[in-house]
Amino acid sequence: METISFPAAARPSRPRGRLDPTVGKARAMVGALLGLKTTGKNRPVDKPPLLLVGCSGGPDSLALAAVCAFFAQRGEVRVGAVVVDHQMQEGSAAVARNTAAVLAGLGLDPVVVRTVDLEHDGVGPEAAARAARFAALEATALELGADHVLLGHTMDDQAESVLLGLARGSGTRSLAGMRERRGMYLRPFLGLRRDETLAICDALDLDPWHDPANQDPAYLRVRVRSSVIPHLAAELGPGVAESLARSAAILGHDADFLDELAAAEYEKLAQRGGENGGTDAISLPEDALRALAPALRMRVLALAAVELGGVQPSLERLAAAESLLARQGSAGPVQLAGKVSAWRISRKESVPHEGRAYGKLVLKRTT
Repeated sequence: METISFPAAARPSRPRGRLDPTVGKARAMVGALLGLKTTGKNRPVDKPPLLLVGCSGGPDSLALAAVCAFFAQRGEVRVGAVVVDHQMQEGSAAVARNTAAVLAGLGLDPVVVRTVDLEHDGVGPEAAARAARFAALEATALELGADHVLLGHTMDDQAESVLLGLARGSGTRSLAGMRERRGMYLRPFLGLRRDETLAICDALDLDPWHDPANQDPAYLRVRVRSSVIPHLAAELGPGVAESLARSAAILGHDADFLDELAAAEYEKLAQRGGENGGTDAISLPEDALRALAPALRMRVLALAAVELGGVQPSLERLAAAESLLARQGSAGPVQLAGKVSAWRISRKESVPHEGRAYGKLVLKRTT
């Protein structure tokens, strides 16, 4: 992962005029999430906190960066940016550098370009790119001491995520879509439509980059965006995206509560370390797992898989791992996503009943 810092450039002064209402709306959203005012006297502070905007150069993230630059000018926060070059397209390095130049011109500082190598590890290119992107964003935030990383996802992105979750049968967390706040990440534009970010770019004389991959029907998300949602709007009437986003917000609260309960149970049950003292295995007591409600049991299994370096398993894979608890048929292994497998110790094996793994479901990272 290569890092290139891009120096800030002097931002040209712009003549004052009437504030575009969409720009004003976006500023209000960012200000509300950060606890900052958009009007009144500027109140610069000593050692203002650093915020980073994850920016691809597309309309959504570029609009967010421009709106955040307004708050940087007021002196209450510092705003920088991270541009991730996934190297998935020819000329991606030039796009990243051009985007960095635009961001520096807006007054963002520091602006960092990070070039990443994708590790597919059994997942598709979109998932690999997402994992690499978030790893780069998190690493940069930690290196620079940033308080938050802001992402430009919109209501349209949220609606697409909910439909993809429905199609994949991924459960409550997937249907909850993206959260406005999650760890260090903030998504202030979840209440904005995609055409509004285009309007912001137009109002601020910004020329966003349009990723050709966003028009490629080979990607499922593109087909949802270009075909499924327009069809639903035509058949069900306008407001489909808003309704899906509203459902995601409601389910998000439910998912957060269940995740908190599952995390507490997981910490009580998880026994880390393999038979030979390694760190590549996690054992979970079978009886305790069976006693959990299904919603918690599935989440506990998923937490173990993710801790071992895997990705969030599908519902089908989790159900297959859960079926091992019935002690009927195969003792495994069941392959979960991301090279993590699960199995139980069979009674037919010559293992003492008091052995470390007996009576436990074992999840292990495979190579």
